[in-house]
Amino acid sequence: MGFFGGIGGASKRGILVKGSNYLEALNNVETVVFDKTGTLTKGVFEVVNINSQIDFTNEELIEYAAFAESHSSHPIALSILKVYNKDVDITKIEDYEEIAGHGILAKVGGKEILAGNSKLMNKENIKYQEVETLGTIVHVAVDKKYAGNIVISDAVKEDSADAIKGLKALGVRNTVMLTGDSKAVGEKIATQLGIDKVYTELLPADKVEKIEDLDAKKSHKGKIVFVGDGINDAPVLARADIGMAMGGLGSDAAIEAADIVIMTDEPSKIVTAIKVAKRTRKIVMQNIVFALGVKAIFLALGAVGVATMWEAVFADMGVAIIAILNAMRIMNTKSI
Repeated sequence: MGFFGGIGGASKRGILVKGSNYLEALNNVETVVFDKTGTLTKGVFEVVNINSQIDFTNEELIEYAAFAESHSSHPIALSILKVYNKDVDITKIEDYEEIAGHGILAKVGGKEILAGNSKLMNKENIKYQEVETLGTIVHVAVDKKYAGNIVISDAVKEDSADAIKGLKALGVRNTVMLTGDSKAVGEKIATQLGIDKVYTELLPADKVEKIEDLDAKKSHKGKIVFVGDGINDAPVLARADIGMAMGGLGSDAAIEAADIVIMTDEPSKIVTAIKVAKRTRKIVMQNIVFALGVKAIFLALGAVGVATMWEAVFADMGVAIIAILNAMRIMNTKSI
């Protein structure tokens, strides 16, 4: 009854727990690992700067990037298409290839367009312009010639810093952030939020490796929580002891792989989930001690011939009713 009440209380707070075992595991959280985009940040990107080279205009640069990103649903791609503000004629796209962890290769109107990060430029041996900025940089090349770059920024969620503080107040030893962004961007956000450790420029497979490394270092009873939202986070959500997905921004794959879903996309709900788990354990222990205590007293009274039918009714149905009412206290949203 206590765990039913805990799961119900969590759901009233916008937290869906897929089983009582995951609610109980939250009592032993030692490390919380965050994805960045869409988890700690809003996942709403905006183009803040367009830097075209001499032989290209800003309009041409955006157009080439829009064609390259036209088949992608990533927030970065959507921000470029938003600035382009025209319908992309997909009939002009002759070939399209997504290079994992690097970017996009597309052939449009006989031209080869590359759009992605610095790794893509290095892979294709294209000399590109280094940009010192804290935003995400999309480099664009046309027929192996560097066309310029587009700087895109993402804002941190209002309650992300409070979530980190709340976790540390609850005794969580380590907070970690995993991101595919550059070192400068990752370290700035980690410092801003007070995160203990950050790993940058990671591919999806690298994130799984980092979780495994952290898992090898945890204590015997310690649990690792991973919080993410993207389709690329699904393997990490499945690998962690407890996977949490953002239900609003999160992909279907991430929500399916997660053990707990935060419907409001607020990182601070992680703190709430742990508080609900701790309160649930406390009430469950109260019910166990109360039930066993009353049973022991009734057995002692019965042994000396003092117990009556009314004591028996109370020891059975009375204790059950009181335990249920006690468990329902977790449903009270003001109690956490």
